[in-house]
Amino acid sequence: MLAGCEQTEQRPTIDLSKRIDESQIRYQVDLNSHQPATLLFGFDLRDSPQEDARQYLPFLDYLSRTTGYTFKLHFTAPSSTTAEELGTGVVQFAAIGASAYLQAHELYQVVPLVRGLNIQGQAAYQSVLVTRPDSKIERVTDLRGKRMAFGRPNSTQGHLIPRIILKEYGLELRDLAAYEYTSSHRECVDLVISGRYDVCGMQDVMGRTLATQGLVKIIHTSDDFPSSGIAANAAVPPELLDQVSAALLDFDPLERDAAGLYHWDKTEMPRGFVRAAEQDYDTLRHWSIEFGILSPKNREAPAP
Repeated sequence: MLAGCEQTEQRPTIDLSKRIDESQIRYQVDLNSHQPATLLFGFDLRDSPQEDARQYLPFLDYLSRTTGYTFKLHFTAPSSTTAEELGTGVVQFAAIGASAYLQAHELYQVVPLVRGLNIQGQAAYQSVLVTRPDSKIERVTDLRGKRMAFGRPNSTQGHLIPRIILKEYGLELRDLAAYEYTSSHRECVDLVISGRYDVCGMQDVMGRTLATQGLVKIIHTSDDFPSSGIAANAAVPPELLDQVSAALLDFDPLERDAAGLYHWDKTEMPRGFVRAAEQDYDTLRHWSIEFGILSPKNREAPAP
């Protein structure tokens, strides 16, 4: 059930000069075939590759049973990103954060299908800023002159939302003593726990779990922002999009489909999914343009 491999030593980046090339799309689905089609499913790394795989594999079993297609998990190549591999057709579907989705939509016109529902039943998540329990850092304004770790550059909870938090408190990257991008939320917080960095911006669920365990201290919790979701490559046929979307919207991880799931409550979609729309991301699109993550368009996204 595993395809590809994941390494954390290199920092994958999106080549903004690339655009979708239909001749390069490795699309594996033949709706006219009598044989079950194989669909590759990518994901943004959050924990370790092993832990993320344990969570996604039972979920992909559900999609395979429900749709009649075979879903296989694909680890993003170290020289690429989930957004790029989804956009160029290396994978047909992917669980992807809002920031990465925005980049993939701008470059490759990927299609949003659903967004995750948190434990309160809302299609939203937050970012938390964490430090060591014994740190003298108590608030965002204390971060001036401190060392800050982020997730991947295209991470919403690990980079974009923490940048928004800093901006709201009058801080820029240049006000930090040092900062570093990492490959996952786990790597980001490990830099703080080990003492190499003073603070980390990270996923709310993981951050609260670590705080409960006494490993970190949360100094700030962001506002709600649109949650991660599942998107599709632009070349996926509409009939297949409808089938997969229906299965996702019908997914019941708390009751009917709970059997066999692994720590699904620790994901960003513990209560399943709600239908996604491109305009859901307008506020984050505005901030992405503000920080130079996305290029300005003819129409400016609404200000938050």
